[in-house]
Amino acid sequence: MKYRSITAGLLAASLSLSLAACGQDDQADTGASKGVADAAKEVQQATSPSFIAAQVQKGIDQAKRELATKDINVSSVHVGKDNDRHHDDTSGLPRAVITPQGDFVIAGKTVTTTPEQHTLVADYRQHIISIAEAGMDIGASGASLGTSAAKEAIFGALTGKSDKEIEDRIKPQTEQIKAAAAKLCLRMPDLLASQQKLAAALPEFRPYATMTQKDVEDCGKDDDKN
Repeated sequence: MKYRSITAGLLAASLSLSLAACGQDDQADTGASKGVADAAKEVQQATSPSFIAAQVQKGIDQAKRELATKDINVSSVHVGKDNDRHHDDTSGLPRAVITPQGDFVIAGKTVTTTPEQHTLVADYRQHIISIAEAGMDIGASGASLGTSAAKEAIFGALTGKSDKEIEDRIKPQTEQIKAAAAKLCLRMPDLLASQQKLAAALPEFRPYATMTQKDVEDCGKDDDKN
């Protein structure tokens, strides 16, 4: 993590605000000074960890509502890196979605299913939602870590702390995020099993079942290298 570059950027932004304030002419009165102070206060509030966390959470809540109430495009459900070559290509297939009601729809036409097949479709959708929501929560933790890192970078720059000292201070948070990501990987076998059951029971779904055992095995490997 480039703490010094973070520090430089934030200090440059602060310097810009200071120069803007100093650029007022000699006739600037108390009202103008108050305007600058108010603007600075607004900037401070808008960049505070609590404000950023609230905005991130607001976006996550909205995304979760959309997951629960909108169609899920199974054509775009991918696990692992986009450049993995072991996945079957679904780009040439018609768009396929699972509705909130648990219907499987291809190119706008609902696939007729038995009650058992319908249950499997709904189960697969729920597994996707569960993992997506968990990923969002991890993302929120990452955003919180980013604000903490920025604060530590500024404080470290002013007190002469090294990058390693800053890293050590936020290490507990990064370890928590890694642990949460590891738990997310533990859900992958269930997602794969749900996909395979649905593919075995519903022929129309099989071309869209692109997740493999390699995805399960690779989950978290990149994190271990960091």
